[in-house]
Amino acid sequence: MNFRDKVRNIYRFIEDNLYFNRPDMEIKGERYISSLLFSLLTCLNQGKELIIGEPGLGKTTSAEYVSSLVYQYPLAVIWSSEVHGHPEQTEEKIIGRPDLGDLNKGTENVVWSGFAQLPVKIVDEINRLPETKQSMILDGVDRGKWEYLNDIILNKEYCLFATANYQDKGTNTIIAPLIDRFDVMVESKHPGPSLSFLIGEVKKEDLLRCVHHEKEILDLLKSKIPYEDKLSNIEKICKKYGDYLQKHAGIETVSKEDRRDIRKEINKENFDLDASAFIIMVIAELSFCYKYGQKRSNEDCDEGCHYTGYLCHGIRNCASNRLPTSIKHYAQALSWFVGSEEVDIEHVRAVIPHAIAHRIQWKEEHILQREKDTRCDPLPIYLAKEATDDLLRRYNEQKEEIKTALALGFRILNGEDIKPVEGDHPLYAEIRNDLGLRF
Repeated sequence: MNFRDKVRNIYRFIEDNLYFNRPDMEIKGERYISSLLFSLLTCLNQGKELIIGEPGLGKTTSAEYVSSLVYQYPLAVIWSSEVHGHPEQTEEKIIGRPDLGDLNKGTENVVWSGFAQLPVKIVDEINRLPETKQSMILDGVDRGKWEYLNDIILNKEYCLFATANYQDKGTNTIIAPLIDRFDVMVESKHPGPSLSFLIGEVKKEDLLRCVHHEKEILDLLKSKIPYEDKLSNIEKICKKYGDYLQKHAGIETVSKEDRRDIRKEINKENFDLDASAFIIMVIAELSFCYKYGQKRSNEDCDEGCHYTGYLCHGIRNCASNRLPTSIKHYAQALSWFVGSEEVDIEHVRAVIPHAIAHRIQWKEEHILQREKDTRCDPLPIYLAKEATDDLLRRYNEQKEEIKTALALGFRILNGEDIKPVEGDHPLYAEIRNDLGLRF
């Protein structure tokens, strides 16, 4: 069985046995549950995903199920390492604490948390953490680097899931630097009355439990052996757990070596010309400002701007350099998952709404125009999907001109004496900026 078949079987196994929900997106003629699909891609990509939704609709459990099967960790081990969002959460609970026994002997050593040590990282209800506590995990989730006292550990392989309920009196705003670290945002939707009726009939967690292997891993996490030795020993137990799942649940999981090879296969997925040009066009509309050169959240453009009909006029902030990386990595993973020969515009179109929904700061007037629309998605994802459809429509209207403009711009940068393409879109102005010409 090849890697893609293994991963697709994991998706079907979770869909049939663990996470019941209705498919809400279509890729290449197949229907998928978006929250489950993007969680699977997040594990494979070493990505970071924000899962929103009402309480009790499977936000955390879906991440646990996917992580258990892709990283071969028994469910109770993942439970033990989760960080729970609440105002009293401490650095000692999230990252580590002093070894009091060693400290009494005059030696300063750290007892690292399971969250810091394990490659699977889940923060439950992240928006209940105060802003100061959110900052504590910022560097760790960005670089896999965890520091406490004078000690440090580095995660060479990891992924992050965070869940967030909708705003209420007990929630806080997720700080901008942290929200930008999330590659994608999805909603864990209500499954509908029929599937909801079935959910309580089976104790689903038992499929992924193995008390013996859980105890072995938890004991190793508490041990004082060097971190790298811990990981090596834990990986051996993970493989045994994978064998256990294949025997008792009939599902073949992926090992650490498999994940490494899968990432190599994903990285080989090339973008066709339309997919590449569309991504560049999207970035142009999310970052360009005619009056001020680029979008800035502290500067508002004029009502009569020449580019009023474009996305740049409806938003307040500028796209970060993490956005194109998120779009490209997830589009490649999606293309690999569905078995396409290369990344095309359909893969990119499916990913973009989930990559921009949490990053865009819409102007108030734009929100007021659309918030009462009939829709199936939460407002941020709905607005992102509508924006993506508008972007694709504009791209299809002038895609040949856009591809020609990009090609000529490249040739001019390489020394050819030709004129750049003129056009009525922020992308043409950005090409002139790249060439050192004022639009």
